[in-house]
Amino acid sequence: MAKRPARSMPTDSAHDVKVYPLFPGTDSWDPIEERRDQRYVRKVKPQSENQKRLMEAIDRHHLTLAIGPAGTGKTYLAISAAVEALEERRIDRLVLSRPAVEAGESIGYLPGDMHEKMMPFLRPLYDALTDRLGGKKLRQLVAEGAIEIVPVGYMRGRTLNNAFIVIDEAQNCTYTQIKMMLTRLGWHSTMVVTGDPDQSDLLDGLSGLADIARRLEAVPEIAVVRLEDRDIVRHPLVASMLTVL
Repeated sequence: MAKRPARSMPTDSAHDVKVYPLFPGTDSWDPIEERRDQRYVRKVKPQSENQKRLMEAIDRHHLTLAIGPAGTGKTYLAISAAVEALEERRIDRLVLSRPAVEAGESIGYLPGDMHEKMMPFLRPLYDALTDRLGGKKLRQLVAEGAIEIVPVGYMRGRTLNNAFIVIDEAQNCTYTQIKMMLTRLGWHSTMVVTGDPDQSDLLDGLSGLADIARRLEAVPEIAVVRLEDRDIVRHPLVASMLTVL
């Protein structure tokens, strides 16, 4: 089937809103022109300068905070770094966690055990892992315990040694919850905290991510990387919408 020609998009709206070019150059992937290859990815390359800074920060620091809007690759890059560390046997296991907070709607009573109840909340992490590892290998590593995906509420009291920890959607954690998660970091471990303070599903004033990031920026051994609208690698309309919403 022949590809449909891309629509020409104006660079300025009636309100003079600037639309950033999301895929500069000729070799970048364009979601309008190409269907994304869903096979697992062995090597991940940064698509912007800030994404490059994030990848370097994760490689050099034991604790990194990735702050930025949706679609900037925060979770994907963090999980990619975690998978690479596991495959190179630099760590023994991956621990991925996110808060069980509903995005403005009640999903009601969910049947099943804890794992089945948490699946709707943890699905984005499984999607990123499947994209990076493939479904068969992911199921094998989860069964072996090399990859553990748990909600934030089940992390209290643990010390995570020889592990790569990713805390996703941290904007839906309170200050106390994030502090608790940060103190799970053990010996020979790396932690990446991702989130967008502007998209919290908590009541106003309850999210602790922005405050935590501001405080930790003063610690030299901790990296706080802030991504922007121009770093978005989803459909170009996502960045266009975020400039006006």
